[in-house]
Amino acid sequence: MRSGLEEQVAALLDELKVDYSYEPEWLPYVIEHRYIPDFKIGDIYIETKGYFKPEDRRKMIAVKKANPDLDIRLVFQAPNNKISKKSKTTYAKWATKHGFPWCAYYAIPTDWLRK
Repeated sequence: MRSGLEEQVAALLDELKVDYSYEPEWLPYVIEHRYIPDFKIGDIYIETKGYFKPEDRRKMIAVKKANPDLDIRLVFQAPNNKISKKSKTTYAKWATKHGFPWCAYYAIPTDWLRK
């Protein structure tokens, strides 16, 4: 159990001989938000990131899932930074894994700028 209250409720259910399951399954849910990309060049959306926080990574995945036809690209200040101290995954590897074209801010491909 994750908390003392959960343990107390479980004990009560046990005492009352109630048949139950604890944390039996995951239930999906959607929270609707709006995302404002940093830049738009033609049909390309550019999101710039210095520190790429976990909540920003989740947001970008959700935005891509909700808008699969949009061309969203990431420009990193430091693409070789790790997503966390304990991870071997860099910002660049994360972007590639999740299907986001990416580059370093000092090396933006010129074809990104001419769309």
